[in-house]
Amino acid sequence: MVLLLAVVCGVAVGNVYFPQAISPLIAEGLRVSADTATLVVTAVQFGYAAGIFLLVPLGDRVPYRPLLVSLLSVAGLGLLGAGLAPGLVPLLAASALVGVTTVIAPILAPMAAGLVPADRRGAVTGTLLSGSIGGMLLSRAFGGALGEWLGWRAPYLTTAAIALLLALVLSRALPRTTAPSRQSYPALVGASLRLLRTEPELRRSGFYQAMLFGGFSALWTGVALLLSGPAYGLGASAVGLLALVNAGTMICTPVAGRLVDRRGPDAVNLAAILAVLAAAALLLLGGIGGAVGLAALAVASLLLDVAMQSGMVANQVRIFALSDEARSRLNTAYMTCAYLGGSVGSWLGARAYGVFGWPGVCGLVAVLAALALVRHLRHLLAVSGLRAGGTGC
Repeated sequence: MVLLLAVVCGVAVGNVYFPQAISPLIAEGLRVSADTATLVVTAVQFGYAAGIFLLVPLGDRVPYRPLLVSLLSVAGLGLLGAGLAPGLVPLLAASALVGVTTVIAPILAPMAAGLVPADRRGAVTGTLLSGSIGGMLLSRAFGGALGEWLGWRAPYLTTAAIALLLALVLSRALPRTTAPSRQSYPALVGASLRLLRTEPELRRSGFYQAMLFGGFSALWTGVALLLSGPAYGLGASAVGLLALVNAGTMICTPVAGRLVDRRGPDAVNLAAILAVLAAAALLLLGGIGGAVGLAALAVASLLLDVAMQSGMVANQVRIFALSDEARSRLNTAYMTCAYLGGSVGSWLGARAYGVFGWPGVCGLVAVLAALALVRHLRHLLAVSGLRAGGTGC
């Protein structure tokens, strides 16, 4: 069942990421500027953040089978509408709908965490996250290659068929479950806000991931513009091939999950933040072009991917330990913070590239990671101060 859920996570998450690879093709096909076409990426990510906040709490109220089947079905129809969109505005609207309804992974993660003992949650969370990472990587490669071959509409129409087929599979394969909560929908949504206000560990985890995921999104929005620009002159498939290089992330996240189980989330968070700062420095070499630049982009993007996803595992293990009855609501608040950060990162990445070029994108990644590092060091100093005070007493 965990393997099946990991595959479903990958397919659903891929709907958010393949537009990053085909935004240059959308610009050409709809006769808009490259910067304007990146709004499609921003729309689906803002939609995803809204869906997390508005729909993921239903995982505590509605049985999983009808909820997941309904969401996948509507997402498939949204992808179909995007593939048939006659202009940019309808495409943006359809992309936002896809983002809102393809929130499968944030619903499945709390469900899976409740099915295993506490000492295996890190490993299971890492496995599901590996599926999501596979969706990120393969969807960019798939979208870029298919888009160059058949046009930008083809990835949307193909993923629509896959989503609808998966909805049929899940309607038969998922076990029947009962909802853990009988609260009303407004109460569930309000609970996520209350948890964010009352749980400092939830706020801290959300801030870390908003910063790192913002840098991740800025990178992949900017790299599509870089590779299709004068420095490289490559097509949309190049973005997908670069993403495939990062397949090592799928191996690293289960390892990160086991490290979280042994060493705790804070140690993994610190390593992840430092790795993003190192990746930002290495990304600068990507602007020189040629084989050296491509190699630097491959290594740096892999390092950033591994760091961001390892931080995701650490943060989710931390927040799932806060309450057994409110995991979906905790994950709602956390993932909303993460994807708001990612959405803003995509928008800032396009703006930074337009104003400062590739160095602007690298600088943005570094600034976001530095903010996370400052927050983490403050936490570590506070913890060490409390321990010192306790020892003195």
